[in-house]
Amino acid sequence: MIFLLLLIATELLAPAALRQHFYHRSKAAYYILVIAHFVLSFWFWILFIAVTGDHGPFDSPRHVWSVTHLAGMISGVIIPRTILVIAHFTGRLIRYKSGGHISWLTNTGLIISSVIFMIIAAGTLHGRFNFRTDRVEVRIKDLNPDLDGLKIVQLSDLHLAGFYHHRDQLAGQMEAVNRLEPDLLLNTGDFVTFGWREFDNFDTVLSKANGKYGNFAVLGNHDFGTYHPDYTQTDRANNVLRINQLVKSSGYLVLNDEHMVVSVKGAKIGIIGITTMGRHPDIVHGDLDKAIMDLDSVDLQILLSHDPNQWELAVAGKTDIDLTLSGHTHGMQMGIYTEKVKWSPSKYYYPHWSGLFSKGDQYHYVNRGLGVLAIPFRICMPPEITLITLKRE
Repeated sequence: MIFLLLLIATELLAPAALRQHFYHRSKAAYYILVIAHFVLSFWFWILFIAVTGDHGPFDSPRHVWSVTHLAGMISGVIIPRTILVIAHFTGRLIRYKSGGHISWLTNTGLIISSVIFMIIAAGTLHGRFNFRTDRVEVRIKDLNPDLDGLKIVQLSDLHLAGFYHHRDQLAGQMEAVNRLEPDLLLNTGDFVTFGWREFDNFDTVLSKANGKYGNFAVLGNHDFGTYHPDYTQTDRANNVLRINQLVKSSGYLVLNDEHMVVSVKGAKIGIIGITTMGRHPDIVHGDLDKAIMDLDSVDLQILLSHDPNQWELAVAGKTDIDLTLSGHTHGMQMGIYTEKVKWSPSKYYYPHWSGLFSKGDQYHYVNRGLGVLAIPFRICMPPEITLITLKRE
């Protein structure tokens, strides 16, 4: 109820602030801003009604898409409007006796609001579809010559409902994967955000991407129904079964605390998969000892571990695993990502938040993900397909 009152207040007070500030200065600016205000309001209330009036399954792709876009509208429209209203009417309150308002204070509110709106709009309309292929070379000591030049493509964190109205974008990225001609296609989880219904036949899109020697995947913590508000324990168990089936129909072999040995020419690769459950900071990792049991006489070990923090906890210096692939962080979908400067607030939760890391002869790569979570934007943090090429050192 309080939130609804806030929404109604911003609807009424924002155009009032625009009229008081612009009407006698520039009628053209006033009318343009008011029209923009009502256009955005129209779209916001459509989403609001769609979300609050939906009585179907919470994890239907349409509902999840609406929820995330409503969150985007709150971030990009309602919060900026609130800033403008506070700035303008604070000035009115200060000038209560003399009348009028403080122009510079209203202008400050307008500038801050406009900057927030433009950044979020750019991240929503362009940033989240600004797909990037990051090419990484990993030099492994005494790598079997038959594996020299092996190409691995990693995908992660698809959060498929975000592509509900953009299936062509996802299909285009699967074509991009195939153009890289991967020997192995590895996916480190979070196919969905809440539940299995988000797949919505996306398995037919995902199945178009293939690695020469196979596709392998693990489930991320979202895939276990962790965040579904209506799931019982029985529902979560059923969700895991359905997700496993759907990932399999997407062309992947799902590894749940287990491994698979793949033959490449005269070499053998052990591909290990670990489950990840729970939520930050109480992430629950699968049984790595079980997953690597009886994994002998292979030339290379690759671990798929959704949570990057598991590498320091259980892999580096504690196992013989050569290369670990993770996702999960999204780079928090915002930050700075250039050739020279790479920074994201996610580094304070995940020291390995993006890119290649090493300790001794062991390597760890963290993928920023292909989809979006919570708010449908990426601000200077492009979605990623990773091409890893192995080289003999």
